[in-house]
Amino acid sequence: MSTESRADRLEALLRRERELWAAGIRRVAGVDEAGVGPLAGPVVAAAVILPPGLGIDGVDDSKRLTPATRERLAEEVRRAAIAHAVGVVEPRDIDAWNVYRAGLIAMRRAVDALRVCPDHVLVDARRIHGLDIPQESVVRGDATCHAIAAASILAKTARDARMDDYDRLYPGYGFADHKGYPTESHRAAIRRLGPCPGHRRSFTLLPHPRLWE
Repeated sequence: MSTESRADRLEALLRRERELWAAGIRRVAGVDEAGVGPLAGPVVAAAVILPPGLGIDGVDDSKRLTPATRERLAEEVRRAAIAHAVGVVEPRDIDAWNVYRAGLIAMRRAVDALRVCPDHVLVDARRIHGLDIPQESVVRGDATCHAIAAASILAKTARDARMDDYDRLYPGYGFADHKGYPTESHRAAIRRLGPCPGHRRSFTLLPHPRLWE
């Protein structure tokens, strides 16, 4: 990507924040989650407030970035942020609440954990229940909004670190490689070893053929 196109991309991502900053809304939080689709591991959400006027070159939807780039940008985001936090929902609670609700709870936990209360919250394609702060659901927010993209990077890197821990705790499943997603190697490991405590048992209800046998 050229320098000019990177600059254009950053400006496009900052469009909504610039509107809010111009209206006097200074503490804008982006919120996103990672880990709705996997068969194992937690759902992790992140919330981040960056200083008004700041755009971090290279920030984008975490899915578009390499692991090394995500790690580098996560450090830049944490270093620059006015406040940042993560919220986690463990597999047993995902099973109890369902994964959609778990994602919302993780988001609420991330916002509640911020050491600075935001004036406005930008959320990737959802609304956080019970949040007594103005909020805005942004469709494809991780790909169109800088604050949400920054949160997506923090959520993804935090969850990946948890899955690396799982790899040490539960060897043989390949969690460090597939991060709990339903790859063929992961399915084969489940068929060979059975589920471990980090697996989401309620996901047997989803159309993943005979995973647990």
